[in-house]
Amino acid sequence: MNSSKHTELANHAWSVADLLRGDYKQSDYGKVILPFTVLRRLECVLEPTREKVAETAAQYKEQEDLDPDYWLRKASGLSFYNKSNLTLKKIAGDPKSAAKNLQKYVGAFSDNAREVLDKYEFAQQIKRLDDADLLYQVIGRFTDLDLHPEVVPNHNMGYIFEELIRRFAEQSNETAGEHFTPREVIKLMVNLLIAPDGDALTVPGVVRTVMDPACGTGGMLSAAEEYIREFNKDAWVEVYGQELNPESWAICRSDLMIKGQDPEHIAFGNSFSDPAHRRERFDYLLANPPFGVEWKKVKDEVEYEHKHMGEAGRFAAGLPRINDGSLLFLQHMISMMKPVDVKGGGGSRIAIVFNGSPLFTGAAGSGESEIRRWILENDWLEAIVALPDQLFYNTGISTYFWILTNRKSPDHRGKVVLLDARDQFQKMRKSLGDKRKELGKQHIADVTRLYAEAIQAAADPDHELHAKVKVFDNEAFGYQRITVERPLKLRFEVTEETLTALAAAKPVHKLAEAEAFLAAVRTLLGSSWPTKFEALVALKGAVVDAGLLWPTGAPFAKALRDAIGVRDPEGEVQKVKGEPELDTELRDYENVPLGEDVEDYLKREVHPHAPDAWIDHTKTKIGYEIPVTRHFYAYEPPRPLTVIDAELKALEAEIQALLGEVTE
Repeated sequence: MNSSKHTELANHAWSVADLLRGDYKQSDYGKVILPFTVLRRLECVLEPTREKVAETAAQYKEQEDLDPDYWLRKASGLSFYNKSNLTLKKIAGDPKSAAKNLQKYVGAFSDNAREVLDKYEFAQQIKRLDDADLLYQVIGRFTDLDLHPEVVPNHNMGYIFEELIRRFAEQSNETAGEHFTPREVIKLMVNLLIAPDGDALTVPGVVRTVMDPACGTGGMLSAAEEYIREFNKDAWVEVYGQELNPESWAICRSDLMIKGQDPEHIAFGNSFSDPAHRRERFDYLLANPPFGVEWKKVKDEVEYEHKHMGEAGRFAAGLPRINDGSLLFLQHMISMMKPVDVKGGGGSRIAIVFNGSPLFTGAAGSGESEIRRWILENDWLEAIVALPDQLFYNTGISTYFWILTNRKSPDHRGKVVLLDARDQFQKMRKSLGDKRKELGKQHIADVTRLYAEAIQAAADPDHELHAKVKVFDNEAFGYQRITVERPLKLRFEVTEETLTALAAAKPVHKLAEAEAFLAAVRTLLGSSWPTKFEALVALKGAVVDAGLLWPTGAPFAKALRDAIGVRDPEGEVQKVKGEPELDTELRDYENVPLGEDVEDYLKREVHPHAPDAWIDHTKTKIGYEIPVTRHFYAYEPPRPLTVIDAELKALEAEIQALLGEVTE
């Protein structure tokens, strides 16, 4: 089926909006159109065995002690069924009984299919449509929608669902990208995830499991299944997923039912607080989690697991900031990787879509940095692929594939591939939301080929795409965050400014003769001393000459020093217990590549500018970041000034000519 055909069918379904206008808000159209589309698809799929299922149901009707579920499934040839003789066409033909018959029809579905429709709160929509005298008209519109499998194959049905969801999201001012991922992006992602296992997938009777913890409508799961079957049509693929959005979950679950997969494998709920399939381990895991979505709602559950479950939990490595849960998804997926056995078998591969934030957000010691450190030190990160911007429906920002595995090939071990695919796109004839670019078949093929040849391309300067690939050791992304300290240097003086600071100090306020004390110090206005000792001698002399006792106590001494001391690069180094006192205002931080001697770095980079600086080694932290764009940055010199000047003069002349036309 070509794209125009599934767009035509989506338009047919969406045309129901014409009937709903006035009785429904635009943002509520999808609450009717989506479940009716699912219902019509289920009906079309069940049509060949409808009579056989009805006959089987009639045979078991009077035998209440028997559960006919198994035999009804067998009769339908699928994992779901409908026991009723009703159809949407029959229901539409009796307008007065439409609501009653539709409820009866829905109630005759097997539990797993009825649960899908329940997620749409379908019963409420039936009542609302009936009250508005619209129900039989809506049903009639859907009886003309041909969604039989021979007309709309299973994999194309996903396109129709996703087109409807995109329109629903636009009407509701929601982000369509939270529900699905462009199919060509999924294709490339699945290529990079599964292609390295091509030989293993051709083994007769091979079984593979695929998991998506943010599965949406199931597009990635479907693409992964199709890809594996391209290698081996007899391969057995089991797909699993979890989804928080009820409409998307319902579509994904119905899609699996139609394909003969186990719909119980698609769980409803939050992958962080209520993880499904937690005890399972999978061959492939892939996801496109929402970008920059906060995890405040599940904060208690996530933090409890982090603090109390340790390595037995999913989040022992660290927690990202509350406003972006992307790296939580990745940790969740890593926890479901298959272990590698002693013979090198087993293991898993992971692909996930991120924006730029997880690459570098968070300084050394932060949750994000610790998660990156954990991944790299375990040698799980295989590659980062930089994608073009404007690929997704709800955002125009740049995105990246992260590819991870715990069974790297020998030539990848200890290394990370960075691949620049930002120029692999074609402009769309018509934009869809923020999506203005797409990956063509040739782009997907080229990036897939380059990924397979990445190690060789990076090592061969003559390779046509050598500049698009870089390979680094894992440690190259690590750094030491050192704290550079410098001593506090002061000169001492009595000025109007220092007198004001002294008068404001609490220990001075508490003096019995505070005003007299300040008056005595004022007699030294304009005086300056290079050392604290000389300043104290002069100040004590002035106070004693005024007939006052010199105040004692550490608080007073510190307040006096802080008030009359003025920072001066040539001043006296202040000491505490014989050691230089730190000047917190001069404290600095430096990132030193992992493996480099920090003292050598200090001598080379810092001492030429600050010879008295030193490193506080107790504060050194290890951090990791992956600055992809920095590694592919190519300097482009600015245009010559003569060229720019000529362009400006040409523009001035053009403006003058236009002004001349206006004034004539």
